[in-house]
Amino acid sequence: MDGIRHRTVETNGISMHVAEAGPDDGRAVVLCHGFPECWYSWRHQLTALGEAGFHVLAPDQRGYGLTDMPADVDQYTQLHLVGDIVGLLDAVGVEQAVVVGHDWGAPVAWHSALLRPDRFDAVAALSVHWGGIAPRRTPAVKPTEGLRAALGDAFLYILYFQEPGLAERELDSDLRRTLRQFLYELSGDIPREQYRFFDTTARDIWDVLAEPPGPLDWLSDDDLDMFVESFAHHGTFFGGLNWYRNIDRSTELLAPFAGRTINQPALFIGAEFDSIFGQTPEAVLATRAYVPSLREPIWVKGSGHWIQQEEPSVVNDALLDFLGEVRT
Repeated sequence: MDGIRHRTVETNGISMHVAEAGPDDGRAVVLCHGFPECWYSWRHQLTALGEAGFHVLAPDQRGYGLTDMPADVDQYTQLHLVGDIVGLLDAVGVEQAVVVGHDWGAPVAWHSALLRPDRFDAVAALSVHWGGIAPRRTPAVKPTEGLRAALGDAFLYILYFQEPGLAERELDSDLRRTLRQFLYELSGDIPREQYRFFDTTARDIWDVLAEPPGPLDWLSDDDLDMFVESFAHHGTFFGGLNWYRNIDRSTELLAPFAGRTINQPALFIGAEFDSIFGQTPEAVLATRAYVPSLREPIWVKGSGHWIQQEEPSVVNDALLDFLGEVRT
């Protein structure tokens, strides 16, 4: 793509592929993707922010694309993921950056701001607001145990993803089908009456994913080819699934930071038809108790979960306004 360059850096014990745009001496902005995505999810933002003079860095994160995929499940905690982004700044010679995340990339962005305010002086998140770190209960209850107790035998993709190998047998069997249906099911294009991602009567992932009627306005066949090519490098969703498999482990590791606030300037961008639990205007505003400098949240009408791809101009304008405020 014009204006986007690529390189590989060594960070936190892994080799990481990074897409870049804009001048090397511009204000640094790191874009963290979610599941099941890659650097290409930020194609519109790389171009727009780079042309505005920012040094934009969009990595394939740990386990994705051309970046290394460690074989051990326990190598995908939030501490590893934050460490990767800190190491990325070191590798490119950047002291401070604004960190932006979407989906699973949003917790990476929030935790980067929380744990390393010296390196990340502003934070923006799409789709997932800051949930805070609560003191652990006594006796401790793992998050996945709480979900299982609440749901019983009902299906929830988070729990379905926990057992190594189980989801891979489904998702890896046809990378293109998996990506095509995931991206459609959580988008604003699927009719609300056909939406079934949180169908608790499902028995496997194909019960909750739908086939799109054809190419989508925001996701061409060429775009889908780029995603398939990215996942074909490792040939498996194992790396991304391991982020889910470390929910309990990350909760334990982050316990010492319970109650700490994120004091940097912050922005949240949500979507009218996002499927992620709890992303309501009231819930987002309530996070100001732990993110006191949260700007007025922005809600994108008509969009589903893939906000920066479905409505790139709205997201670009929101990010550029925010970055203009925190540029110096």
